[in-house]
Amino acid sequence: MPKTLRIGLLLYPGCMPAGLFAFADLLHGANRRAGQPLFETRFIAPGLSEVECAQGVWLRTCELADSIDLDALLVPGFWAESPQHVEKVVGVNDQLIAMLARVPKTSRLWSYCTGVCLLAAAGKLDGQAATVTWWLMDAMRKKHRRVSWAAEQTCVMNQRTGTASGLNGYLPIAQAIIERQVSPEVFRDLSKLMVLPRPERTHQAFQSLHLIEQSDGMLRSLHALVQRLPASDISVKRIATALRMADRTLARKVLALTGCGVGEYARKIKLDQVSERLIMTSAPASTISAELGFSSDSGMRRMFKELTTLTPSQYRQMFGRN
Repeated sequence: MPKTLRIGLLLYPGCMPAGLFAFADLLHGANRRAGQPLFETRFIAPGLSEVECAQGVWLRTCELADSIDLDALLVPGFWAESPQHVEKVVGVNDQLIAMLARVPKTSRLWSYCTGVCLLAAAGKLDGQAATVTWWLMDAMRKKHRRVSWAAEQTCVMNQRTGTASGLNGYLPIAQAIIERQVSPEVFRDLSKLMVLPRPERTHQAFQSLHLIEQSDGMLRSLHALVQRLPASDISVKRIATALRMADRTLARKVLALTGCGVGEYARKIKLDQVSERLIMTSAPASTISAELGFSSDSGMRRMFKELTTLTPSQYRQMFGRN
């Protein structure tokens, strides 16, 4: 019988535990599907028997983190609204980071969303490839230069570490573990039964464009307008007129909110629509280009590759559902 993989689900004040529950449920499902205990999960915390997680949820830990022998540890993210907020949270978790630094090299370390910042602070990602939630990438590159940050990837699994972006980053980590320890077929069965169709995996370049993440009303209106317009009809003047703003005012606001010019931001929105269709449908890229109103298929393909470093066919192979 294969050895049971013992995985600690790390708790710390303010962490978001929902992904840990989902992760544990997927591994429990894999055990049931395989008919043997391939995975064992338990909540742990450094020096605490109970932890107040996000939204005032209290969870009891099984054992202290430093007193048990684990094969792997999963570090969840915490709620943060800016790189400065992340730095503050990391700064007050020195005990937790010290515990992570002491984890032996024989144990695997996985993390997702803002939790990746804790692994980086503990030095556990030095000399390795890793990814992180899109809006933290620039800050992490500056602060942790010994890590090979992979902006174009949403999940990076190494021999001893694994990192993923986004609140649902636990899912690609669980997928990699189940496929490695059991089989891809078992994960496909579990995902059909236990995983909602969305959110789908997508490229880092598009993760800042989701409407739920747009806090500014003007930006939400711009986003919706650009989605409706054919790509060849989009111009700064047309957007400004529709939003009842001067061209310069629009340009100044968009640059302040996104770091992009209006044209660049609008182009990303249209290419995000291309991305969604590549993921969700089997339509040829030329058909998608025509449906979204690009002036030429070759122009759409060129812009798409410039933004993602992938051709539409490579993107569909990497992120598509089929």
